[in-house]
This record gives sequence, structure tokens and C-alpha cells, in this order.
Amino acid sequence: MKLTSLGIINGQAIHPHYAFGKQDKETHIALSSNLNPDLSWKDVPEGTQSFVLIMVDTDAPTKADDVNQVDREVPADLPRTDFYHWVMVDIPADMREIAEGAFSKDVTPKGKSGPLTANGKMRHGLNNYTQWFASDPDMKGDYFGYDGPCPPFNDSIPHRYYFTVYALDIAKLPVEGNFTAQEVLAAMQGHILAQDTIMGTYSLNPRLTA
Repeated sequence: MKLTSLGIINGQAIHPHYAFGKQDKETHIALSSNLNPDLSWKDVPEGTQSFVLIMVDTDAPTKADDVNQVDREVPADLPRTDFYHWVMVDIPADMREIAEGAFSKDVTPKGKSGPLTANGKMRHGLNNYTQWFASDPDMKGDYFGYDGPCPPFNDSIPHRYYFTVYALDIAKLPVEGNFTAQEVLAAMQGHILAQDTIMGTYSLNPRLTA
């Protein structure tokens, strides 16, 4: 299986219009266009009954002590963890592309509705902004579907964002309710026929993007 995108060029920087946050000279971070990128896939294996899409940042800091502090950077050697930005399941077997902006345009304070998508065929899982904004009264809520990159503006490394499409041998993934990426990854085991990944990078640190 082969995954491609016009907007996400493998190994290159992601454009800010696909991001949740963009650089701002005065406030360091400003809300961005938050468009989901286009994705398309081909060479699908025989027997595919559905697809799953997962987007993950593998470079999220494990400690928040230094995050978004103007007097220091998040150290490069800090252990990192996964932060999931997009989880979608039950993508029909005859589907081969997702259009730019089809599932996200602009930042939606307090989250997006789910798990059913607008066409009622596919389901979105919760992304990790749900946990990130849990203590913010202006932003807390259930964040279903796509919300783009917004790494710490003082992180010493660019973050890597992996988009993976999985071809499955089942039409409906056995997850229910407000499910997470971890639940999806567990439920897919033994059902994956093929998969492919593309990766883009993103940083809000002016030192890294100058």
C-alpha cells in the first residue's frame, strides 16, 4: 500500500495552515488555520474491508516544567512520548482519499463533536488535546478528529508527525464510545493487512525555523 499527500511532503516541514498553532512575534503562539491535510492511498491489498487513520507526534515532552517558558528551552535529551492528533476508523473499503479541510477548518474551542463523522459512515476517536486542555475552562472539552501541530514554542527539537493508514480485514473496528488511539491500536492487532506512513516536521521555535 502507498500513502501520499500533496500537503505533507515526507520528511519535510509541515505548512502552518495544517497546524493548530503558528508562530507569533508578540505572543509566541497564535491559533492557526487547523486544516486537515489531504491524504490518498493506493495498491490496497485484496480482502481489505476498511481503513484506519492515525496521526501521532512522537516528540511530545514527558515533563511540562520547561514547556513554553521564555527564558529556556525544552532540552533535547528529555524523554519524549506520543501525542495523538487524529484517529479515524471504519473508513470504507472503496475510499481512496481524504480532501484537505474535509474534517477540520480552524480551531474549535471546547473541541469537535463525535464520534460519528458528518457523513455518518466513519468514526473519529478523541485526540490528546482532550487531556491537554482538561484544566483550561476556555478550551476544555472532547476533541474528536483532527487537530494539528502545536509543539512548545521553546522546544529545542522539531517534532515529527506520522500519518499512517492501515488496511484492515474487518469492516467495523470493535471500539465503542469515546475511544482513544491506544484503544484503536489494540483493537487492530491481528486485522492489519497493510499499512503505510508519511512523516512531516513542525516547530514553533524561531531558532529552528529562521
